[in-house]
Amino acid sequence: MRLEPVRICAEIGIECTDFNPAKRPVTQHIIQRLAEVECTYGLIKSDLFISPSESNGSDEVKLEEGGNNLFDDDEPWMEDEFEKWREPKRFSYSELAAATNNFSEEVGSSGIWSLYAGFLNEPPLAVTIKRVSKGSKQGRKEYASQVRLMSRLRHCNLVQFIGCCESSSDLLLVYELMPNNSLNAHLVQFIGYGGKSQLTWQQRHEIVLGIASAILYLHEEWEQCVLHTDIKPSNVLLDAFFNAKLGGFGLARLVDHGRESYSTETELRDTVGYLDPQCYVNRGFSTESDVYSFGVVLLEIASGRQPMVTVGKHLVEWVWEAYGRGTVSDDESLKAWPYSFVSQRSSSRGVLDAADGRLNGEFDVREMETVLIVGLWCAHPKRSMRPSIRQAVQVLRSEAPLPSLPPRMPVAT
Repeated sequence: MRLEPVRICAEIGIECTDFNPAKRPVTQHIIQRLAEVECTYGLIKSDLFISPSESNGSDEVKLEEGGNNLFDDDEPWMEDEFEKWREPKRFSYSELAAATNNFSEEVGSSGIWSLYAGFLNEPPLAVTIKRVSKGSKQGRKEYASQVRLMSRLRHCNLVQFIGCCESSSDLLLVYELMPNNSLNAHLVQFIGYGGKSQLTWQQRHEIVLGIASAILYLHEEWEQCVLHTDIKPSNVLLDAFFNAKLGGFGLARLVDHGRESYSTETELRDTVGYLDPQCYVNRGFSTESDVYSFGVVLLEIASGRQPMVTVGKHLVEWVWEAYGRGTVSDDESLKAWPYSFVSQRSSSRGVLDAADGRLNGEFDVREMETVLIVGLWCAHPKRSMRPSIRQAVQVLRSEAPLPSLPPRMPVAT
């Protein structure tokens, strides 16, 4: 059981029952504090009572309190009710077919799945439904992984998992609807529309902090360490207020705190530039590899460039050259990029020359510099030189100074 959220709730209870009415908190204050607990600790019933089984190394969960069943033997109905709490909601195929107008509202697809927009009657909620064929081995694997994991994770910067369905031919996953699509759509789609970026710098900066908060929860604040292994802009969804929600947990892995690495013999999948190159060397994932992917995403958010779009070099290398040389105005690759922040008469601006030109200079200079430098720090070629996600968050929140990086990009050894 997590003691910190229990302590906070106890404090709120004591304050609410103060003998002096004038000292009791207002409702808005109570709601705000409880919301902070929910966001930071994922405080739900299952989080309070469910812990991973360690007896056989499986992903099964068990009820425990000092090693004993929480419920008396003569009260089986209580255990039945508790089972309902920890299980994801199971929908019937007909419910989801009705919610999507017989799966007519397709909003996206890949090789193994299709996405549909829908609306549930019970509970009344706009949702996204991912449909996977049972004939796909990879699809079945990702479905099982997401049902086991996403039903147990709760954080305000993670896509909320609603439930699932297993029909005779399909596997279906139900999530909250993200009205503003993915971060990738906003960074890439609008490149060709007159150079105008839909996302303001303030929105981008909040998205950076939201993604960082989600990864911090996964790596350090949940009961086990969750290696996401697939952090990229297309897996960052945006709600109606452009708050970032991390999704795409089909390849995620659970490891014990203190271990924080996972080896694999299966083929590694990279989405053009986001996977830590050291994963190919070490044949596995770690918190450091997640941090690398996060760093590349930061650089893309700040620069507006995809990892491999820059001519002849990776985005990390390109930004590092800007950081070390003091200017990128003479970089040949800029000729292929019409939205650079650099003009021919610009003075040396260092790493800020990598800022997305579509912002037209409308950004907080300190924040932009911080995001770019933290992005380089996280994507450092040497794993041992990368920060933990907590260290990165502290710098992004201006709680710690900027790191000092070498002017030339180091070579991994």
